[in-house]
Amino acid sequence: MSIMLDRILDAATDNLRFAKILVQMGLDPNNVTWDAIFNRLLELFLHNITLANMFALIGAIFFVATLLTHTMVPLRVANMIGCAFFAIFGALTGAVTTFFLYFLMIPINAYRLRQMLALVKKARTATQGDMSMEWLKPFMTDRKYRKGDILMRKGDAANEMLLTVTGKFRVVEINVELPPGRLMGELGFLTPDNRRTATIECIEDGRVLTISYEKLLEIYFQNPQFGYYFLILTSQRLLENLARAEAIIAQNKIARQPPLAN
Repeated sequence: MSIMLDRILDAATDNLRFAKILVQMGLDPNNVTWDAIFNRLLELFLHNITLANMFALIGAIFFVATLLTHTMVPLRVANMIGCAFFAIFGALTGAVTTFFLYFLMIPINAYRLRQMLALVKKARTATQGDMSMEWLKPFMTDRKYRKGDILMRKGDAANEMLLTVTGKFRVVEINVELPPGRLMGELGFLTPDNRRTATIECIEDGRVLTISYEKLLEIYFQNPQFGYYFLILTSQRLLENLARAEAIIAQNKIARQPPLAN
């Protein structure tokens, strides 16, 4: 292996461009070895390393870490640390533009990190008993419906989830009324073919908030922990619907039983 590396080095020194680089590094192209190159590079590194460059190096390491991070929370943390080191580098070298650029990025990342942590906290609270979806409202858009409007039909393609705000809505298949604060269309997000599992009719003028499945996926990939709690939440909704359907079936069976003879 060493013989092969020496041959490569000999061939490279014959190249004029490479020879010029060696001269600029302070090496003799006619008498160069791998040890000489390594020692010269180490010498240049030690000669040029300063406190400011050390901060820049650490900042670069954290910047690379952001490129390798798959989830948003650790990415924001690594980015904030990297920006702090780059800001110190800018201050030590007198580069005002560099200092202000990275210094201003710290509170921006901190604000976005706080938003994401608050979202996860509210999602966790929802799964522990508070079934409201207030924490999701900032990501939703407003839409109004009039009495008689059909919001969705069973079997149709599904691409968004809805949250009732005002008015009344009815699940046609099981004749169940949905009051304000209830989710609609969340099961279509979980089905393999994204199809509606029920027909929803507006029975009283009202307003709903909608969020697309693409936005839900975006939030999930930004923080898988949110996705986990959202799955728990929708599972609880599904169990509630199942219990309600079983109660209706039981009531129908009782109603169909013939009266007892005296």
